Amino acid sequence: MKNWYTINSPPYFGGVNIGSTPAGDPEKVIGRVIECTLYDITGDPSQQHLKMLFQVINVKGDEAETIFKGHEYSQDYLKSLVRRRSTRIDSRPKSTTKDGYTLRISVVVFSVMRVRNSQKIALRKTISQIVEDKAKSLNFDQFVQETVLGKIASDIYNEAKKIIPIRHIGIRKSKLIAYPGEKEEKKPAELEVEAS
Repeated sequence: MKNWYTINSPPYFGGVNIGSTPAGDPEKVIGRVIECTLYDITGDPSQQHLKMLFQVINVKGDEAETIFKGHEYSQDYLKSLVRRRSTRIDSRPKSTTKDGYTLRISVVVFSVMRVRNSQKIALRKTISQIVEDKAKSLNFDQFVQETVLGKIASDIYNEAKKIIPIRHIGIRKSKLIAYPGEKEEKKPAELEVEAS
């Protein structure tokens, strides 16, 4: 006999209902990954392009608690940003928060015009420094919020615009790769992604 479990976003994303899943045993719900958009959480239509991933870490009664696992731009949105005579610069700094969570962040920059290699190098260095400094000063919950809601991208833009003229800058993808005290990402026996 299977029961249905309500899956909620973490408290730092409002603890809202993001889906439900059936299971014969509550232990089988733990480790499952659910996918939704940021729009499903905030109700803001301008955030439909952000795909969110949450992993179930605990079950209380018929409610499942989750942790942020990562996010990314939808492919359609990413393609819509491409323009002729523009340069795309990608940077993927790894950062560890004040409370010991390690995340891989993928920053994408689209310039107004073509840029030189020396400018790309300077830009990537600036991005890495800002992301690293932010992570060191914030705990996991705060860092995730600033990553997804655009605060870190805004801070990067304010420095990056001194190097090149920028048309778009954003954190197109993030992924939680290690918990406090852990060296490598935990891989659940079955990584099951469910659409909400």
